[in-house]
Amino acid sequence: MAAAADSAEGLLASKAGRTLAFAASFTVCLLAAGVLAITLFGRPHGPTITLDLVKSAEHAPKPPPASTAYSISDDGAVVGPVTKPVYAGKALLADPALVENTRQGPLPRIADDGRKPMQAYAAPAAADAKFKIAIVVSGLGLSASATKAALDSLPTAVTLGLAPYAGDIGQWAAEARERGHEIMLEIPMEPYDFPDSDPGPHTLRAGQDEDANIQRLTWALTRFTGYAGVTNLLGQRFLSDSAALSPVLTYLGRRGLYFFDNGAASQSVVPTVAGQVGIPAVQSGAALDTIQTALEIDRRLSELETQARANGSAVGSAFLYPVSVARIAAWAKGLQSRGFVLVPVSAIVNAPKQ
Repeated sequence: MAAAADSAEGLLASKAGRTLAFAASFTVCLLAAGVLAITLFGRPHGPTITLDLVKSAEHAPKPPPASTAYSISDDGAVVGPVTKPVYAGKALLADPALVENTRQGPLPRIADDGRKPMQAYAAPAAADAKFKIAIVVSGLGLSASATKAALDSLPTAVTLGLAPYAGDIGQWAAEARERGHEIMLEIPMEPYDFPDSDPGPHTLRAGQDEDANIQRLTWALTRFTGYAGVTNLLGQRFLSDSAALSPVLTYLGRRGLYFFDNGAASQSVVPTVAGQVGIPAVQSGAALDTIQTALEIDRRLSELETQARANGSAVGSAFLYPVSVARIAAWAKGLQSRGFVLVPVSAIVNAPKQ
């Protein structure tokens, strides 16, 4: 009996040893396969950011204080403390004078000399007396392929709205700025049918505590830099509630940003509240792709021209649907010959009142 028991124990030990050896070999093979895949195909991201590494310890920067010790994450969602001006090509992407470095990330602020992000990050506008039209295309960053197609196709005077949720949103913001676009941050806000329609985590809620909404707003504001203004992501209910909206617009105004109401809320109180709190704001005069057909989008663009002729300027909004991007790009090619000029939103927000 003892011999049989010893034999059984030896057999179990032998099997366990072989199992451990096989598991170790399998793990090594998986790691090797992963390294090979990355070597051959690269990392599965859109644009990439190249960092110049410090070559000498003599010139190595000192680490930031503990209160602002955050860094670039693997997915590029948040940049590190801004200590010197950062450019994307010739376009300013971040200026330490316009940034409050926080634990969450870089928060926009008005510089000590009075400069505001909405001015410093504004795209240049054609100095022309023609009728001005601004177009905002939102949703960038949610789909890498759709975002790249929009950047490749749209005129640089089109203003782009970037959602805060994409992991590589900072990289897309940098590429958009490098190509000459003015960019906005999309703030998730509560729609009427929430939570059936859910803008995602950190949504600003009507009827919620003011401090809670400001915390959610701050999270979104620290996702990337270089934006001149903000706009709503959904938000039909929130933009119709003056009590909820007022502290948010007040906070944004004190941060030196403008607000663009994309027209999603038919009962929006943005014009009234913005005037009360003193934040520069503009409202879309036409949602171009409520019906996503080429014929309907072309009709809405024609209506936008009529508005511009009547008022001197007009603003339209669209999502980065392929048909929307294609029709806006085609329409813009003949715009100047019809007596119009395409401008970023800041050119209309900052335009002197007549």
